[in-house]
Amino acid sequence: MRTNRIRTTALAATALVAALSLTACGGNEGTKSAGPAPATKTESTAPQTPQTPQTSETTAPQTEAPAQNASTPAQGKHAGGNGDKGTHSGTEKATPASATPRTACTTANTTVTVTQVSRPINHLLLTLKNTGSGLCDAYYAPRLGFDGAQSVFPVLEDSKPQAVVTLAPGEEAYAGIGLTGEPGQSKLHKSKNLSVHFAKRDGSTYDTPANLKLPSETSWDDNGFVTYWQSDLADALMY
Repeated sequence: MRTNRIRTTALAATALVAALSLTACGGNEGTKSAGPAPATKTESTAPQTPQTPQTSETTAPQTEAPAQNASTPAQGKHAGGNGDKGTHSGTEKATPASATPRTACTTANTTVTVTQVSRPINHLLLTLKNTGSGLCDAYYAPRLGFDGAQSVFPVLEDSKPQAVVTLAPGEEAYAGIGLTGEPGQSKLHKSKNLSVHFAKRDGSTYDTPANLKLPSETSWDDNGFVTYWQSDLADALMY
């Protein structure tokens, strides 16, 4: 019986040791199970890493969208401003042209006077003044007729200006009349009246002339001439 007790005691001790061993193993396993905590932190940190690009991607469209919205109105406003300004400037330039129509100088929009000058001798001066409300062009030279003469007084081609004389309202043009050539070369004619026909753009003349009274004792011959219309008085009397 003693032997049985000893065996029983031994078995109990062995069972205790085994239990302790299992407990120890269980403790080790418990320690190991605590290890995944850092892994959990790593996993919790890992989602934060993709959040950064997600935040950047989210921010990027927000940054681009305002830039596009800001640039589009700015460009539109700038272009519109320039366009408006250009349109406004164009309108300012075009308005005077429409307000002041351009036509040929005629008896309807001008007055003509004739005066005698001391120099050069045997010369008269025609002065044409724009009395209309728009621009008028003084084409070619005036067509002159003394006392209703059928023949046209000769035009001095050397006096042709580089451009047609254009008169604004109130401005004047001039034409010189050389009454005679060299003394004794031709018969003199005395006249009291002068008709002045205006030329059209194509060179033909208007039917209605300006009829002027000549200075007393005006004489002319077939070698006389009239200049083209000039913008400067001195140019009209230099021939």
